This record gives sequence, structure tokens and C-alpha cells, in this order.
Amino acid sequence: MAKRPIVKPPTAAKPPPKKQAFDPAVFLKTEGPGRTIGKYRKDQQIFSQGSPADVLFYIITGTVKIVVHSEQGKEAVIALLGRDDFFGEGCLAGQSHRLSAASAITDSEILRITKSAALSALREQPAFSEIFVSHILARTIRVEADLIDQLFNSSEKRLARALLLLANFGNDGKPQRVIAKVSQEMLADMIGTTRSRVSHFMNKFRKLGFIDYNGHLEINSSLLNVVLHDQPHIAGDKSVGGKGPLKSL
Repeated sequence: MAKRPIVKPPTAAKPPPKKQAFDPAVFLKTEGPGRTIGKYRKDQQIFSQGSPADVLFYIITGTVKIVVHSEQGKEAVIALLGRDDFFGEGCLAGQSHRLSAASAITDSEILRITKSAALSALREQPAFSEIFVSHILARTIRVEADLIDQLFNSSEKRLARALLLLANFGNDGKPQRVIAKVSQEMLADMIGTTRSRVSHFMNKFRKLGFIDYNGHLEINSSLLNVVLHDQPHIAGDKSVGGKGPLKSL
């Protein structure tokens, strides 16, 4: 009697490997398609004013200075940015050339994201879009606060606010050390005054115990009193007295 052939049951197809979930923290700190990490030395230029705008930047570590140069050769510092800040985002809104220049003021590690890769991530990854939109909103609020500060506050108050922002001041009341060494000339450019005025106010702040700068710059919570005392009143703005310092300073 002939043996019946043994028919093996069909093997089940292996399920395709699960697609790894998008992690914005990994995306912003690693290289990949359209993303490269560059290391910049102190005072090294990242891009120049008028250069092509085709890359979005993200600061992994370090501090970056954004400046604008006039035709007469004058330089104005418009922002000092630190870890987890984006810059160069104008390329995503149709800006073809840089309206400002950027350079590292400390040794920095910076992620470069091509315009196409950034736009693709914004369209396809809600987690990345949320982080980026939060950055844009925070930057808008900061620019508005800078304008009010420049229009209504004295140079003394503008300097106090700039120092608090440089120190990434929080609400825990502990002194915060400013890692980046910022010259008095740069502070003067930031707040629109002279170096001699900055020197005068820095000495005053030190005598009052608001700051300490013997080899390093340390900011004490008491410096907030300079900023919050007699702040300009904006019509329709409600007082927040007794609830701690304003986050936007």
C-alpha cells in the first residue's frame, strides 16, 4: 500500500517589524536623514548675515549669539540662546537669506536640520510639531517683552532683566550661575546703552548683593526686585502680585 505524502501546513507569514515610535528627544540629539551634528568652538561663526537660509538649527549644548550688522558697521546683539533652543527658523517661512548672523560664544554642539527634513517632521510628527510651536510661541512672547522693556524701562532695569534671562532664572530662589562669560560690551549692545553705564550698574548690583562676579557670574533672586518694582502698566493687564515673578520677566 502506497504511503500518502505528508503535507506540511503552510507556515504563517512573519508579521512585519513594528515601526519604532517617533521620539523627539532622540530626533533632536542624533544624526539621521537630513540631520547632522556640528561642533563649534568658542567665537566660531555658524552662519553670516546674508548667507542662504536653508537649514534649521537646534542647540544641544552651548550658547549662541544672534547679531545684526548695519551698513555702517555697527553690531546689535538681538538674542543669546542656550540649550534646547531653535534658531534659523526663518527658512521654514520662505526666508531665502539670513537677516542676522550667528556665532557660538561657548563651545557648542548644534544639530543642523535641512529645510526639507524639518518641514517633513512638522507635517508627519505631531510630537515634534508641538515642541516647535511651543518654541515659536515662547520666542514671540520674549520678543514682545523685549520691546516693552526697551520702550518703557530704564537701562538699569533692562540690565537686570537681561542678567536674569542669561542665567535661565527659575522660581526656586537659588542663585543661578551664568555659564557663558558675557562681556560688558555685549551686555551694553543687548540693552542699548554704553559700557560705562553697564559697569556702573554691575558694581551697584554687586554692592547690594544682587550678583557676584568674582571669576564667575552668579545671580541672586533679590535681583528680581529691580525688574518687578514699578513695572510699566499695560492697559487691561491684571496684577499678579504675591504670586511670584513673571515667567517672561
